[in-house]
Amino acid sequence: MTADQLGRPEPRYAGPRVRPRPRTRQEARAEVIVGALFVLTFLAGIGFVAAYAVDASTQVQGVLLALAFAGLGAGIVLWAQRLLPTRRTIEARHALRPEPAAEVSEAEAAMREAESGFTRRHVLLGFLGTALAGLGAALVVPALSLGPAPGRELFVTKWRKGSRLVDVDGNPVNADQLAVGGVVTVFPEGAPGDAMAQTLLIRVPPDLLDLPAGRASWAPDGYVAYSKVCTHAGCPVGLYRAIQHALICPCHQSTFDVLDGAQPTFGPAARALPQLPIQLQPDGTFVALGDFPEPVGPSFWNMTSGGGA
Repeated sequence: MTADQLGRPEPRYAGPRVRPRPRTRQEARAEVIVGALFVLTFLAGIGFVAAYAVDASTQVQGVLLALAFAGLGAGIVLWAQRLLPTRRTIEARHALRPEPAAEVSEAEAAMREAESGFTRRHVLLGFLGTALAGLGAALVVPALSLGPAPGRELFVTKWRKGSRLVDVDGNPVNADQLAVGGVVTVFPEGAPGDAMAQTLLIRVPPDLLDLPAGRASWAPDGYVAYSKVCTHAGCPVGLYRAIQHALICPCHQSTFDVLDGAQPTFGPAARALPQLPIQLQPDGTFVALGDFPEPVGPSFWNMTSGGGA
């Protein structure tokens, strides 16, 4: 009566056990070197994290990171060349038989020997995991310096409805301070010197203004305010030619027409400087009616994935 007739599964033939061959002196030495290289990778990775934490020089950080990669790469190459079997075996093809063969082919024996040798060196796997942990820490820790996601911080400034226009010293700007053709850099009260909120307040003849529809009231008595942050590369637009009514960015010579809503007329800038809505108060000072209607600075916010604006 067979095992199949008794309802028991047919035992699978596992073949004869293959004992791992003893290590040679060269293999033992290679194992020590591979382990040392992986330890070097771990120490160099941890050293990089420490150097980054204390703000060491970039040269020191670069050397430590290079040692980490070099140790890992050299260890893997040495492991593959010296510790894994490299002899080529060819398994002869036999005719199909209904019962499994009792003998073990040469190719299968070589495979089992390789597997047993790999198991024998499981300590090296521990060293490899340790090396990867140290290198992973060296690669992940610098990402912490990126900080939180900016969210919509780049889309707004500190200008709010009712914010008084002040100079860099925090003093309110009065209409009497500007003659026709005059210009002054202003900030929202409470944030003098803020880079994103810096604005140019310019006085021009009111009858020359040709602002976009709905914005004429934003320039009371010819006082018009534009963002000072260039829409090309973010440089401060600090040059004003009163005769031409033109604002010029000193970085790449982008030129903006003050009378026509600060539309670009020359240079690489492709977008007008955002206009700040302002109101003249009875005491001669100015307040903002709100923030800029669109984000200031370079036009990152309206770029598509295809690279077009």
